[in-house]
Amino acid sequence: MPLVPYDPFTVTRRASDWFPSFPRLFEDDWFDNHLANMPRVRCDVRETPNEVIVTAEIPGLEKKDDVNITVHDNHLHLSGKIEQMDDREDEHVHRMERYYGQFARTVPLPTPVDDTRAKASYRNGILEVRLPKSQKNQGRHIDVDFH
Repeated sequence: MPLVPYDPFTVTRRASDWFPSFPRLFEDDWFDNHLANMPRVRCDVRETPNEVIVTAEIPGLEKKDDVNITVHDNHLHLSGKIEQMDDREDEHVHRMERYYGQFARTVPLPTPVDDTRAKASYRNGILEVRLPKSQKNQGRHIDVDFH
C-alpha cells in the first residue's frame, strides 16, 4: 500500500473540479492574478556548468527603463511597467485582454551567482538574464594522501 501524504486542501481542490466557478484559492496563479492584481510573469530557469539563465515573457516593453532587474539573497527580482497604447476617441473597445501596468516577479535561483557579471537582453517580448555562477561558493575536490 503506497503512502499518501496528508493534504488538508484536497477537498477544496476537488470542489474546484466539481464547480468550475469556485475559485482555485490554493494555486499560485490565483494569488498572483487576484490578490496582487498583477499578471504572473512566466519564467524559465536553466542552468549550465558556468551560468544560470532566466528567460521571462514580458511583451510590451519599449525601453530599458520599463524593467528593473536586481539580484538579492539568491533571488532574481523582476519588476516594471508596461505602458498602455494610446486610446482613440473614435474607436469602441469590444475586448481588452492584454495587460498594461505594473508587474513583478521574484525567482529563486538554483545556485549562488555573481551578480556583478550578469547580463540581460530583450528581444521579441522575451527578457533573458544570464547570471554567471559564483566561483567562491563552488567546492573543490580534495585529494587524500595515503601513506
